[in-house]
Amino acid sequence: MRAVGFFDFGGPEVLQVLDLPEVQAGLGEVRIRNYAATVNPTDLMARNGARAEAMKQDEPPYVPGMEVAGVVDQVGDGVVSEIQVGDHVLGIVVTKAAHGGYREQISLDARSVVRIPKDVSFPEACTLPMNGLTARQVLDRLNLSPGQAIAVTGGAGAFGGYVIQLAKLDGLTVIADAAENDVSLIEKFGADIVIRRGLNFVDEVRKHFSDGVDGLADGAVLRDKAVGAVKDSGAFSSVRGWEGNGERGIRFETTSVRSYAFENQKLSELSRRVEEGKLTLRVGATYKPEDAARAHERLEAGGTRGRLVIEF
Repeated sequence: MRAVGFFDFGGPEVLQVLDLPEVQAGLGEVRIRNYAATVNPTDLMARNGARAEAMKQDEPPYVPGMEVAGVVDQVGDGVVSEIQVGDHVLGIVVTKAAHGGYREQISLDARSVVRIPKDVSFPEACTLPMNGLTARQVLDRLNLSPGQAIAVTGGAGAFGGYVIQLAKLDGLTVIADAAENDVSLIEKFGADIVIRRGLNFVDEVRKHFSDGVDGLADGAVLRDKAVGAVKDSGAFSSVRGWEGNGERGIRFETTSVRSYAFENQKLSELSRRVEEGKLTLRVGATYKPEDAARAHERLEAGGTRGRLVIEF
């Protein structure tokens, strides 16, 4: 089967199309004929060597990729879900240091796989699991109540968009930042207040919430430049695990999507929300496996709106 991977850490140019052996569905697993895989920041870190220590348990070639979508073609023993051969599914891939979603065929724990929402394409479907589950986890750990206020940095990004939409479903008041050309997008997601990026984030939030917001989801990794927007004894969560300085009694929460990788009910709920039109899937562009390096270059350049996807 075809895959995209690398033998040595480096720039996008190290990526190459590989011919790898067929895999089989193991105990509790389903095998997927994969048609689409997203390109995520974690993939860049795997390729450039930032995660080299964690990947030592694997032998090259290393195959990145944390999200896939395709068709189940084999169900292993011990699978207790309703997934069957022929089902169109999406899945999250976090079981190995090098992940492995950039391939035509993959076996995953059935708990990491759910059916694709109705009328959703493979490229669209594969954009849901990682950022959707991360957004869900952030909100779960912030543990805010309906009517409370949450601030979101990086609201136009894949993670930020999901946080805004899920927060509104949870009954929260949302204030988010946006560049001039992203204001309408953030409003479409349902943000109650949109503040302009480039201004002082803390000052802008405090104009609307003088005591600060109850919680903050830091998708843009502003960290100390954003924490001042949180009220005393509020809650702060960063996608990169910043734990703050323990200031003003703020509760700092970290996230690890790995811990939600087998939360089948949560992934199913996200899929249902997509089908209801409550969550928006966004594909920024699609690439052939031979053009994976271009996809990595594009993501590294920044400013993407929607996920970049490799189609097999």
